Amino acid sequence: MKKYVRGTAIVGVLTLAVAACGSKPTDNSSSGSDANKNFKACMVSDSGGFDDKSFNQTSYKGLQDAVKEKGLTEVKAESKSDNDYTTNMTAMVSAKCNVIVAVGFKLEDATEAAAKANPNIKFAIVDSAPKAPIANLKPLLFNTAQTSFQAGYLAAAMTKSGKVGTFGGLQIPTVTIFMDGFAQGVRYYNQQKSKNVQVLGWDDQKQKGLFTGDFEDKAKGQNNAQNLITQGADILFPVAGPSGLGGLQAAKASGGKVNAIWVDTDGCVSAAEYCSTLLTSVEKGMDVAVKDAVLSVLDNKFDNTQFTGTLQNGGTAIAPFHDFDGKIPADVKSELDTIKADIISGKIVIESKVQPKAS
Repeated sequence: MKKYVRGTAIVGVLTLAVAACGSKPTDNSSSGSDANKNFKACMVSDSGGFDDKSFNQTSYKGLQDAVKEKGLTEVKAESKSDNDYTTNMTAMVSAKCNVIVAVGFKLEDATEAAAKANPNIKFAIVDSAPKAPIANLKPLLFNTAQTSFQAGYLAAAMTKSGKVGTFGGLQIPTVTIFMDGFAQGVRYYNQQKSKNVQVLGWDDQKQKGLFTGDFEDKAKGQNNAQNLITQGADILFPVAGPSGLGGLQAAKASGGKVNAIWVDTDGCVSAAEYCSTLLTSVEKGMDVAVKDAVLSVLDNKFDNTQFTGTLQNGGTAIAPFHDFDGKIPADVKSELDTIKADIISGKIVIESKVQPKAS
């Protein structure tokens, strides 16, 4: 995966001026037919940035994969703050993009406004869906409560202290959906095993918990994680993008006493320096969904039907156990497989109001 340097064009083919508060769009072209080079595949990140080792980075990989496979022209704008979304979206429209992908719930207002104002441009947005369908906007959603339920069960099975902890970036649906599933997975373990593993940092029934207040500040994430560790948590589940990396730092600093589970992408790939602390990760197939959305426009097969990634269609999944593969008991692995089957069949029903409706 290419590393994106904030505010700097990787390949300067075309640079478009935007307001100083945003980032300059960068345009990368790949090899391919001249016709495909005229097709502009564009993306706007949220404030976490393209190198967040999580949500934006995985979505950006999908754009890169489409560009590389078909020889398209890539244009992107990295948002430094929430104030940049409209500016960066306007820049993508000015660049005459064929398709614009918005990364994240926080871009929904800017994306919906741009889609309505520019019906000849196709749009896709990760983790958001308009209240009423918009003809040229495709929602890309993921039911990560399902996989987070598995993660919660695994954490409960592996804790030695009897306490596990989670914290989020902002209290928004795309964050709390993970935390809901995690807490309910722990509860299910307790019911199945007659145990009393505690979840610190989130009460799914009261919808109250621990948040950093942003997705950028690693120090806040580390402080939240240390708070949970001080209370006795020995497995952490940060749902906070780059801020969550502070949680992994706290786990690594414990010298093996505290471990973690990452989100959005396989942390052993995106944040390999923390792999020794990661039991697994809750993956969202944002790269595949983004690539498919981009190529559907290229192939004149675009539609605005909502895509919902689930355990059943592979849009969300538990990552490999990597360094913990030999440490997780075989019966726990088997139970996780059974839980997956039971969620798919409907035998296990996850109660989270923020789960996306099936598409």
